[in-house]
Amino acid sequence: MALDFLAGCAGGVAGVLVGHPFDTVKVRLQVQSMEKPQYRGTVHCFQAIIKQEGVLGLYRGLGSPLLGLTFINALVFGVQGNTLRALGRDSPLNQFLAGAAAGAIQCVICCPMELAKTRLQLQEAGPARAYRGPLDCLAQVYRREGLRGVNRGMVSTLLRETPSFGVYFLTYDTLTRALGCEPGDRLLVPKLLLAGGTSGIASWLSTYPLDVVKSRLQADGLRGAPRYRGILDCVRQSYRAEGCRVFTRGLASTLLRAFPVNAATFATVTVVLSYARGEEDRPEGDAVPAAPAGPALAQPSSL
Repeated sequence: MALDFLAGCAGGVAGVLVGHPFDTVKVRLQVQSMEKPQYRGTVHCFQAIIKQEGVLGLYRGLGSPLLGLTFINALVFGVQGNTLRALGRDSPLNQFLAGAAAGAIQCVICCPMELAKTRLQLQEAGPARAYRGPLDCLAQVYRREGLRGVNRGMVSTLLRETPSFGVYFLTYDTLTRALGCEPGDRLLVPKLLLAGGTSGIASWLSTYPLDVVKSRLQADGLRGAPRYRGILDCVRQSYRAEGCRVFTRGLASTLLRAFPVNAATFATVTVVLSYARGEEDRPEGDAVPAAPAGPALAQPSSL
């Protein structure tokens, strides 16, 4: 489990640094008003943020996911591997169930983290900003709304994360087997990158409309009076005002982000486990061998 934690933390850091700018764009597109849209699309949103706030504007709210995702990744990979071993057989159904269990458990950390991230990404720049950072944001929300406010969007987060992580690990397992990720394969790393990135895309596509609802619920009340009474009310109002397209808003930037983030996450997990296990297995006094590689180092079932 110590190696799982270390590898998951490292993978989380890599994924956040690669993907946070895309996430900032996604959130701003999801919550903007269609009556007075600020951005025309993904590319225009990127350009506008850089022009108005500089490159650092794309990394607003970075602290919250950077702190949270290190622990979330460690939790996810550890829970998935242990659940799969407890189920007793490595089958497609068990891969899905183990991934779903990991997704559900990490919501305890994920939901407050995403609440803080969303509010930091949407607040005004400069002296007018309401929050100094993720911890200040959560502290202010807790003082005003208590634990219920800190966990706003928990149900929608749970509905999103549980099936999406099942799809994520099932897709990764299926692709690594189909691509023939075998020890000693000189194309092993590119194959793992492909499998990880594709799994991330499949995961997002499976539950993306729920992510739109979650973002709207967590941003509700930030710029005026609260509008939504819950998940179904948010769905009804959003659909009535903007039609079906509202539930795919920000999807392009999300998919652009999903591939490199998940490829980086799995590649980092693989490298860390490869090095750590190589050090553990090497007898004292022996020459340092080449780090082993293979699907056992990257397959979630073995983490």
